[in-house]
Amino acid sequence: MEAFQVADLLAQASPSSPYLEFLRKSSMSAGLYRLAAYGTDKQQPHSEDELYYVVSGRAAIHVAGVDRPVEAGSLVFVAAGVEHHFHSIVEDLVVLVFFAPAEYSLREG
Repeated sequence: MEAFQVADLLAQASPSSPYLEFLRKSSMSAGLYRLAAYGTDKQQPHSEDELYYVVSGRAAIHVAGVDRPVEAGSLVFVAAGVEHHFHSIVEDLVVLVFFAPAEYSLREG
């Protein structure tokens, strides 16, 4: 078993990187994504399905031409290859991100 506490993940996160991967298996990967209030989300579409769970903060997410507000407790599914990004970030955003299968990474080869 592997278990995680969000507070511990936040303590491990690098101030210079918005994303901390904390789990990688062949079937899925997971990470903690942080965006500062009024910041810019520069992510591009992924080749994997993903599920976002907003731990804290308030913003909006744009997925395939549709905008939706998000806040603590929000869950958003984004299918592989779909254009998406967070915007209108009015409170620091902390998001758990789950990829299935595991997110492709240049570290893998």
